[in-house]
Amino acid sequence: MFRPLELFIGLRYSRAKRRNQFISFISTVSIVCIAISVTALIAVMSVMNGFDDQLRSRILGAVSHVTVSGMPGEGMQNAQQALQAASGSPHVEGAAPYVELQAWLQARGSGAAIVRGIEPAQEAKVSDIDKHLVQGSFDSLTPGSWNIVLGRELAMSLGVTVGDKVVAVTPQVRSSPMGSMPLLKSFHVSGVFEMGMQEYDSGLALVNLSDAEKLVGITGPSGIRLRLDNMDNASLVKQRLSSAFGPLYTVQTWMDTNTNLFTAIAMEKKVMFIILSLIILVAVINLVSMLMMLVTDKQAEIAILRTLGATPRSIMGMFMVQGVLVGVVGTAFGVSLGSLLAWQLPGIVKWIERIFHVTFLSPDVYYISEVPSKLDGYDVLWVTLVTFAFSLLATLYPAWRASRTQPAQALRYE
Repeated sequence: MFRPLELFIGLRYSRAKRRNQFISFISTVSIVCIAISVTALIAVMSVMNGFDDQLRSRILGAVSHVTVSGMPGEGMQNAQQALQAASGSPHVEGAAPYVELQAWLQARGSGAAIVRGIEPAQEAKVSDIDKHLVQGSFDSLTPGSWNIVLGRELAMSLGVTVGDKVVAVTPQVRSSPMGSMPLLKSFHVSGVFEMGMQEYDSGLALVNLSDAEKLVGITGPSGIRLRLDNMDNASLVKQRLSSAFGPLYTVQTWMDTNTNLFTAIAMEKKVMFIILSLIILVAVINLVSMLMMLVTDKQAEIAILRTLGATPRSIMGMFMVQGVLVGVVGTAFGVSLGSLLAWQLPGIVKWIERIFHVTFLSPDVYYISEVPSKLDGYDVLWVTLVTFAFSLLATLYPAWRASRTQPAQALRYE
């Protein structure tokens, strides 16, 4: 005989018969609801992972993984030794010096910006700005040229393009017959970049490192920017460099400077997971209803099994097999469909936009104009475990009710 008995009878109950087709219909509805809920949860989580990945890549295209800086307004002491020490640290793939200051830029329009002095030859080691130039040349930032490369939004607000002039007003002051005056310096616009992040496209300008040093009035860079082999190693590198440099320098990671943004994304992802998990829970309620109806329909058969020696534990196992089977099948379909949807979602969205002539993320409004999707195996595992746990819990009460069936009462009217 087929063993174990609980599995044999549980699987047999899952097959439809003429007189319990309605129960089979409810079982099918439960499978479909669970599958749809799991599919939606995996797709939504993948889209949020995609947006998170896009934001990280765009932010880290302009911001280094780790920054080592000296005292504000002063050049780094022993900058060359610090650069060599940082470059030789584990997980560090590139290092480049920089000078950063705030300035007010004026042309046809005006606006505030962060002016960053860089070495063009070394900047590619720590950022991707050179890959996002839409006008001009990155190599134009030569010493003494007083050229400047602007973010696209900043250039538009100033009303300038390549070849125009921009006047930078810095907080540094100089003495004159009229008293202390802010320092003014004219720059030639030699390039325009577009990172796809408003914070940098509208508020960042690049000049040569030596020109920035002269503008600030310091000798040497004000800090060092580092790129790592893995952005997740930033905290580890920060601890090592902080211990090596001591209080002489300040070490910050990309997570320190963008904590609020990524914390908000992580919190939103958790909230969406909880909300969609509740939807799965609602779908599992159908499973409870189906099992309760099955228990009622099988009262006589349960009583006969009890008289033949089946224990309450065996009866519980029979109905738990039925419920778990529905949950497993629904979860399997949901994971398969959800993974396929998450994998093909960008193409599906483009197809819908092309067929119905609509635009979900307009490039004129949003910097991320395509719906991104990134399937994470860790998320899929969590969804699978949560759905299976809900399905298992849903079987407990109906199975317990079945195990409490009294043979004499159930067979009284048979």
